[in-house]
Amino acid sequence: MAHSPIRWSVTATDSRTHARCGVLTTARGEVRTPCFMPVGTLGAVKGLAPAWVRQTGAEMILANTYHLALRPGAELVAQLGGIHRFMGWEGPILTDSGGFQIFSLAQRVQLDDSGVVFRSHVDGAVVRLTPERAIRIQELLGSDIAMVLDQVVPLPSPPPLVEEAMQRTLRWAARCREAHCRSDQALFGIVQGGLDLELRRGCLRQLQQIGFDGYAIGGLSVGEPPPEMYRVLKATVPEMPEDKPRYLMGVGRPEDLLEAIACGVDLFDCVMPTRNGRNAMAFTARGPLRIRNRRYRDDPRPLEEACPCLACRHSRAYLRHLFLARDMLGPVLLSLHNLTYYQRLLAGARRAIQRGEYTVWHREQRRSWEQGTGE
Repeated sequence: MAHSPIRWSVTATDSRTHARCGVLTTARGEVRTPCFMPVGTLGAVKGLAPAWVRQTGAEMILANTYHLALRPGAELVAQLGGIHRFMGWEGPILTDSGGFQIFSLAQRVQLDDSGVVFRSHVDGAVVRLTPERAIRIQELLGSDIAMVLDQVVPLPSPPPLVEEAMQRTLRWAARCREAHCRSDQALFGIVQGGLDLELRRGCLRQLQQIGFDGYAIGGLSVGEPPPEMYRVLKATVPEMPEDKPRYLMGVGRPEDLLEAIACGVDLFDCVMPTRNGRNAMAFTARGPLRIRNRRYRDDPRPLEEACPCLACRHSRAYLRHLFLARDMLGPVLLSLHNLTYYQRLLAGARRAIQRGEYTVWHREQRRSWEQGTGE
């Protein structure tokens, strides 16, 4: 494999778990890990200006290949200077490949070994995505990290379907590696295999033979219960290369992040903090708070006393009022709060790992969520 455009170094490890801190260095800056990437599907984290996203503590964000190819089109983004200039985000950006849409838009999909045909959810047009096209789109977008095209299936699924999807993912990964040309863009492989540990291990081994700049765990949080996801992570992540970043795709509950960090995961993304924020739910150290609840009608407290975000300059009563009045400021403020909470949570994880106290800190976080009610 050619020289990697990113550098990865581990700066601290936890002796009782596989948790680790690291620094991912890209041409557009350093990212401290474990890291949570806010999702900017269409080139924007919904409702939030890039400067506000940066103020939450985010260092890297994610954008979506499939959706940006539909609108405004990868060629137009390239013409206007690439995804960073187009959306006004100066830090690193990772683009996913469109593989998750095979799962999320299943009713609009036909696929075989050659690629995927989507019926566009925007205008009904036929959109064909092959491994080569997925790479070409991401190269036009100009992201710092691109992902191979993979096949995601719901869980549970029949074992033959899971194995077929894993094998197709491997074939597509090899084609993506062959098609990838940008020397300033890293390419990550994706481990599939459902809940079958041997399939996961076999997929990982073959991806390593192809050779990638980093490795992701895909196809989780798609219907399986959390204990099954944790079982897969505990068996798979520690076997991933120690000298490459490890990325868990699309998993976003706070408790899931901390379990995955204990297994050795470095990178995360999920729409949960912003989607839940738009629907009036705030994440806090004492558990979730549903701000539309009548109990907050005259509550003068902020969502969290120690939180530095813009939302926590206001009372719970005011935030509730915004949602009941259907004012757009309510979803904006709760989205900002939730992203800030996620960044504070992962910063706490990094500090705990550096102190060698991750197990104790993790236990305290779980106890706080279990005992609290957002109060």
